[in-house]
Amino acid sequence: SSNIDVNASIGTIFSIYKRLSPDKPVDREDIFQKGTSQVAAGYIIYGSSTMFIYTTGNGVNGFTLDDSIMEFCLSHPNIKIPETGSIYSVNEGNLMEFPEGVKNYLNYCQSSDKSEGTPYSARYIGSLIADFHRNLLKGGIYIYPPTLKAPKGKLRLLYECNPMAMLMEQAGGKATDGKNRILEIEPTELHQRTPIFVGSVKMVEKAESYLA
Repeated sequence: SSNIDVNASIGTIFSIYKRLSPDKPVDREDIFQKGTSQVAAGYIIYGSSTMFIYTTGNGVNGFTLDDSIMEFCLSHPNIKIPETGSIYSVNEGNLMEFPEGVKNYLNYCQSSDKSEGTPYSARYIGSLIADFHRNLLKGGIYIYPPTLKAPKGKLRLLYECNPMAMLMEQAGGKATDGKNRILEIEPTELHQRTPIFVGSVKMVEKAESYLA
């Protein structure tokens, strides 16, 4: 990651699936499972403190590394993302390549309307884990839409979007590709990419309304 060179927050994402073929060598059916088949997912974020966030399908908990004992201690029990928020995270440098629906949603985010709670604050680090982590705790939406250069999006389904989607749903949020639930997407390639809209339920649903 280019974030390493500039000392920006980075992390490690993981997910765990059950093998479907325990009595034979690993094959395609073991790897190409939907996100709904995950039994655990999480990430470690390396920032001002080192945190471990994970779920086993029964809520989301956060642990912070205590350097004095070199153990992760429960610091954020039962994390729940707010139903809505005031932060949107997207690389607006690609704005001209976004679909019209995404452009229109971003115009909404920037509009001044007290009844809607806008304008929102733009916060984009360019590190999926760092942007996701902030929005998970504070409320917000992270968007990586399709572009003219990358019509299928940039982030990988199996090892980026699926684990983050499981975490977000377990925390009470939502994750879609703009139309479909991320966890329901059928994987066909190891490095398969997908657009993603992930975050507070009301914010994701509002974004989807512009994409319909």
